[in-house]
Amino acid sequence: MRINVIIQDKSWKKYLKNPEAFFKKKTKVLSDNYKPFCKSNLSSTLVLTNSKMIKDLNKRFRKKNKTTDIISFPFHEKKELNRLLKSNQKVYIGDIVINLNKVKKDNFKKNFNILWVHGLLHLIGFTHGKDIEYYKMLKLEKKFLKLIS
Repeated sequence: MRINVIIQDKSWKKYLKNPEAFFKKKTKVLSDNYKPFCKSNLSSTLVLTNSKMIKDLNKRFRKKNKTTDIISFPFHEKKELNRLLKSNQKVYIGDIVINLNKVKKDNFKKNFNILWVHGLLHLIGFTHGKDIEYYKMLKLEKKFLKLIS
């Protein structure tokens, strides 16, 4: 698994000095420990931005004229993604956009990990619209966070 990082707001550099190295370690652990990722060649993009850009994206794509902490843009429906994962081909799973202004600064990396892992789960087809989906997603989110901590 590979996460391509785009720093849209330079203020992120205060908190995440080397995002490529940060994600290389984290994604290796996830790839080694989560069976669907083991044989997969997944990639995604993570855009590190601010309130203005994420508000614009939220308005444009979700019709909500307000800022938020994270937006995920999955590239595939869950069934299609599951089929692609079995094919062992390169698969682009989508984009995650995170708003620096909404990441709690106390224990920044822990709070940041919670957000990008949450976004990653959306990219691989998890949702939290119904209680049962929410609990499945939450369980896997906790597992991922434990692995990368």
